[in-house]
Amino acid sequence: MKITSSEFIISAMRISQYPTDNLPEFMLVGRSNVGKSSFINTITGNKKMARVSNTPGKTRNLNFYLLNNSFYLVDVPGYGYASVSKKEQRKFGLMIEEYLENRPNLERTFMLVDLRHKPSDDDVLMYKYLKYFNLPVTVVATKADKVSKNKRQKAKSTIVKTLELVETDNLILLSNTTREGKEKILKQIEDLTIGEETL
Repeated sequence: MKITSSEFIISAMRISQYPTDNLPEFMLVGRSNVGKSSFINTITGNKKMARVSNTPGKTRNLNFYLLNNSFYLVDVPGYGYASVSKKEQRKFGLMIEEYLENRPNLERTFMLVDLRHKPSDDDVLMYKYLKYFNLPVTVVATKADKVSKNKRQKAKSTIVKTLELVETDNLILLSNTTREGKEKILKQIEDLTIGEETL
């Protein structure tokens, strides 16, 4: 799959603001500093598509990005950032729950973790939360270029073991610097969106 067009559509707070075209959607979740904006910029090939902030926790709503006029990337507020109040965290949780309960066109969730570190307790909770909703998940281990080849297998095994990754989910290594993993992610999106078109 080649991305030929991408645009930011809306920053939504409630169902009434979601796109209504029923195109396939792919949700992005992860800690506030794990690189979701960089993921969007890498996948779209547009360094300015999502603003990369030096201050984690800037995403406050559900941001919908339309790619190839055929599917959406949906970036949700990051978790695990200490400066966000408990009240704000609850609001984020309800916003995400409302989305999950009302989007039958959600095809897959990309959950981002840092390959350099063992998944946090927040990561484990998020993965369990997604599985509670029976959602298929692709774990994307970012910053792959910062981990040497001979240490990668151990890092991957740590992620799989810590999250207790189920067999139907998978793990892809991604580098926003070298673009490693980009084609695998696009291939997965392509397979799922083509499946939708043929139904």
